[in-house]
Amino acid sequence: MNKGNGVEQNDQVLTKKDLWRAMRRHYLAISTYNYDSGFAATLVWELFPALSKIYKDDSDGLQESIDNQFKFYNCNPWVSPIITGATLAIEEKGKNKSLQAVQDLKAALMGPFSGIGDTLIWVLFPTVLGAIAASMGKLGSSIGMWIYATIYILFFFLRSFLYNVGYQSGTSLMTNMSDKLSALTDAVSVLGIAVIGAIVPSTVNFKLALKFSQSGVSLTGQQILDQLMPGLMPVLLTWLLYWMLKKGHKMTTLILMVIIIAMSGAGLGIFKA
Repeated sequence: MNKGNGVEQNDQVLTKKDLWRAMRRHYLAISTYNYDSGFAATLVWELFPALSKIYKDDSDGLQESIDNQFKFYNCNPWVSPIITGATLAIEEKGKNKSLQAVQDLKAALMGPFSGIGDTLIWVLFPTVLGAIAASMGKLGSSIGMWIYATIYILFFFLRSFLYNVGYQSGTSLMTNMSDKLSALTDAVSVLGIAVIGAIVPSTVNFKLALKFSQSGVSLTGQQILDQLMPGLMPVLLTWLLYWMLKKGHKMTTLILMVIIIAMSGAGLGIFKA
């Protein structure tokens, strides 16, 4: 065990066999989702053998790590291995001192990586290759279908390679910054906050539909709010839901509440899409 400027750097304990085991579990784990924590519960199952080896003689540290992994995580399954591989490497090197960096890195990358995976692999890839296969099928040829299946299988097994890419990247990051772990944590924390801040106004569609008229001049309530602070309504709604979650309200309750408010507000002409 080495030390750099007061921060411990542990020798590598995970082998290629451990990474392959995590990767095999990934194929099953990424298939289960819930609104409370996204893929977090199955991510814990995916990483548990590796984490158990990292914290072999530290049951309290293992429990703290598992609790940290249970925080919300949602990423396109085709590119998720890059993130989980990297966080596994970071935690291997920094152990409990790196838990905040692990969580911040996941929060920062899962949105942008999902955008790439959803666009290329879930939209562009099946649309283009599906159209080619269908066109060739109409002409009586099955070649397009076999091309589609072959490329799909290649993408499927590529995920194993991406897991190793993520792990190696995380290892290099921690090797180069082992003595600057707090700086790394601050950096990815700022990145995560910036990403989440950009997601809120761009994905939460919550606007006022109220109109005000005076002396022939018409102005909507949304225009007034936009002049004060663009995106204020989505931010307030997100803050309210987050506050209610912290108070212990269930996710299903919040979803039903939002549906009722949206339908009632639209019916009364208060809100609009």
